[in-house]
Parts: sequence; C-alpha cells; structure tokens
Amino acid sequence: MNSIFVFVHGTGGNSFQWAPMTRELTLRGHRALAVDLPGHGFGATFTAAYQAPQDPAALATAPAGAARVSHADAVAHVIDVVRRAAELGPVVLVGHSRGGMTVTSVANAVPDLLHRVVYLSAWCCVELGAAGYMAEPENASSLLDDLADVLAADPADLGAFRLNWRTANPAVLTKLKTALLDEGTESEFLAALNTLEPDDSLDSGDDRVDPTVWSHLPHTYIRLTADRSLPIELQDRFIREADALTPGNPFDVHSVHTSHLGPLVHPEEVATLLSGLVMPGSS
Repeated sequence: MNSIFVFVHGTGGNSFQWAPMTRELTLRGHRALAVDLPGHGFGATFTAAYQAPQDPAALATAPAGAARVSHADAVAHVIDVVRRAAELGPVVLVGHSRGGMTVTSVANAVPDLLHRVVYLSAWCCVELGAAGYMAEPENASSLLDDLADVLAADPADLGAFRLNWRTANPAVLTKLKTALLDEGTESEFLAALNTLEPDDSLDSGDDRVDPTVWSHLPHTYIRLTADRSLPIELQDRFIREADALTPGNPFDVHSVHTSHLGPLVHPEEVATLLSGLVMPGSS
C-alpha cells in the first residue's frame, strides 16, 4: 500500500508552507498532507495591530489564542491525524524545526502507527530538554537564538510568543534573511516570511527519545548544512546522541546544502530523499 507523508511545521508555521513539498511528492506518485497544529492555520490569531500601519502598543497586548495551547494539545492533534492516515497506508511522519519536538512525542506515544519518522533540521531531544540544548555551545551560532529584534510582546505577560515577522526594519530583515533563507532571492525571502504567523505556544514540551521505541522504529535525519537557525553542530549532536542511545538502530542520515526554510521554498532535493525512503531503489 502506498505510503502517506504527514508533515508537522515549526514555530510560526502552518500547513500552507508545505504546499510546494506536498505538490512535489504528489507529482511523484505519493500521498501527502500537512498538519496545522492547534492555534495555527485558519485557527491562528491575527490582530488588526499586526496589519499595516502597525500599532506596536496594541500588538503587544492583544490576546493570543496560542496562550491556551499546550504541547499535549499539539501531540493529541497529530496523533488523531496519524491515526486516520494510518487507515490509508504506512505513515511517514516528518517534522521541521520545532515540529521535531511534536514528532518525538507522537513517536513515543504511537510507534505502531508509524512506518518511519523524519527530522528535517528538527529538534530531537535526547540527553537534554530544549532549554538545555539552547544553552549549549552547539547552539551558540544560531542567529535566532536571540529573537529580541522581532519579539512584539513580553511572553510572560502575553502567555505566548508573539513575533513581528512583518517588521519593516531593514537591519532586522537582513538578519532574518541570513537566518532563514540566505540563498533565496529577496522576493522568495519576503514571500516565505509572510507565510509565518505571529503567535506560538510557550509550551514546546520536554519529551525525549524513548529508547524502547527507537530501538525498532526507523528514523531519518535530513541535515540542512547551511542552516543558520538550527546550527549544523546542534543537528549533528541530536544524531550522535540518538545513535548512542540505540546503536542497533541508528539514524539514516542525509545532507542537503540549504538554509532553514530552503526545502519549503525549493523542495525538489528533499522530496527526492523522501521518495527514496518509501520506494526501494529510488535515488
């Protein structure tokens, strides 16, 4: 039975960002769908203060729907999608960026519903939680480690992250382009930036790889070697620690020389890799 890919977005993301990837896979004969985590997609909070001209004071205080969303909510939502998808064929669950934390929790909870899990430059906590890794040397070069330039509100006051991706500050835009889509054109970068949503939950969970699950569940890591948001050093640490945990079933590792959002804008190379995971003999 033909496999079905299920994609999970990262911070500020949504299912819309995966349209180029799902289109590419569909044209290669696969089935694919992308998830909107709770509080995202058409369930996202947008305020008039986020429009142009922006109202920074109002933007900092307008209520955020994401404040009511927990990591457990996100995991439960994806499990529901995976359960339905598994009725149609073997499920390959793919997480990008922060979406990797959701993927880990789903894999720990329902491994029997999954054919494989794939981390696309995604968080894969093994020895530490997310906050612990953020303080480690491997994350020091992340250009998004300090989001003060795009932070639109105090997370403690709002109960959620609110990021102003629609900033008009040239210096901030230059920093964001380098961090997210350095090899892209200016037009591609602005288009990608405008797919991002302002709000996200503070709760990313703290689940770590369960060795009893990972000892038999196939898992792939696609390294993005030009990623300036989730540094390649940290990606490699995730791989190294997971492999040490289950040496009999290590990561299947692939590398693509692109930035953090590169595969969402130009999905061809990653789509080829994904195709090869479910089609023996394909490149």
